[in-house]
Amino acid sequence: MTPRWRVVLVGVVALFVGYAAPELARWALSQVWLWGTRLCGTGLPGSSVLCGQAYNFLDLVLALAPLAVLLVAVIGVWAGALWCLRPVRDLAGPVAQVGPQNLGHRLRPRGNDELARLARSIDEMMERIAAGYEGQRRFAANASHELRTPLAVQRTLIEVGMARSLTGEQLELLTGQLLETNERNERLIEGLLALSESDQGLRSRTPQRLDEMVTGVLATYQDRITEAGLTVQSHLEPRLVMGERVLLERLVTNLVENAIKYNRPGGTLTVTVGRSPALTVANTGQVVPAEAVAGLFEPFRRLARDRTNHSGGAGLGLAIARSITQAHDGLIAARPAEYGGLRVDVQLPTAP
Repeated sequence: MTPRWRVVLVGVVALFVGYAAPELARWALSQVWLWGTRLCGTGLPGSSVLCGQAYNFLDLVLALAPLAVLLVAVIGVWAGALWCLRPVRDLAGPVAQVGPQNLGHRLRPRGNDELARLARSIDEMMERIAAGYEGQRRFAANASHELRTPLAVQRTLIEVGMARSLTGEQLELLTGQLLETNERNERLIEGLLALSESDQGLRSRTPQRLDEMVTGVLATYQDRITEAGLTVQSHLEPRLVMGERVLLERLVTNLVENAIKYNRPGGTLTVTVGRSPALTVANTGQVVPAEAVAGLFEPFRRLARDRTNHSGGAGLGLAIARSITQAHDGLIAARPAEYGGLRVDVQLPTAP
C-alpha cells in the first residue's frame, strides 16, 4: 500500500473512532447509571453501602476518562504514524548503505506515487554524484599521467648526461631539452592551480572593461601572431562586466592562446567583444568534428587522440575557461568554425 493510501486509511479510522468513541462512552455510562439506580432502589440490606461505592467508582471513572481517552489517542496516532512512515524507513536502509564503494547502486522504484518520485530523484542525484566522482578519478589519473611523462623524459636526459662526457654542443642540446620539459611542467602545474582557484569561486566582484582586457592580451601575443603569420580581425565594443580581473584576463588569454596555437600558418584570428555574446574568439585551424567539441572542455582532452602530441599545451585551456565562466555566472559554448577551426562564445552578465 502506498504512503498516500496509508494516510487516508489512518485518517478514516481516526474519524470513525472520533465519532463512535463518545457514543460508546455515553452508552457505557448510561448502563452503569442504570445498574446503580436499580441497585439502590431495591432497599436490600447493605444496598446503601453498595450504592455509595458504585457512585464513588462512577466519579473515579468520570475523572479518569479524559486522561484514558487522551492516552489511547496518543498511542493510536503514534502507531498510525509509524505505519504510514514504514515505506520511508524501508527506503532509508538502502540509501544509508550507499558509499564510494557502491556508487552504482540504484533504487529503481516502481509506481508513480510520492515515494517513487522521491526514489527516482535519489537515483538521479546518485547519477550526478557518480559522474562527478568518476570525473575526479579520471582527472587525477590524467594529471598523474601528464606529470609522469615529462618527469620520465627529464630523468632519461639526466641519466644520459651522467653516463658519458658530453661535448659543448651536446650539453647545450641536453640543457635545452631539460629546460623545455621543465617549462612544460610549470605550465601544467600553473594550469592545475588556476583550475582549482576558479573552481573555488570569486573572492570579489568589481566592474571590469572586457574590451580593454582583450586589447591588452592581443598586444601581449603580438609577436607570436606575427611569427605565425596570422591576420587579426578584432571588433571590440565597450563592455563592462562584473568579476575578478585576474580570472577574466586568464579566460581571455586561454582562448586567444588556443586560437593561435591551433591555427594554420597564415590563418585568421577573430576576436569580438559585444553585448551578446560578450566575447567571441574564432580561428581557422583544422576541421573540428561537431561531436568532439563538447569533450574539448574536459581537462587533458585534446582533439588529437594521441596524448604524446602535446603541441606545447597541457590540455587545460578550455577546461579553465569553462570554470572561470561558470564562476562568473556565465555560459561558454563552442562550435566548429565555418572555414575550419573552432569558435568559442562566452556569455557574461552585464555590470549594473
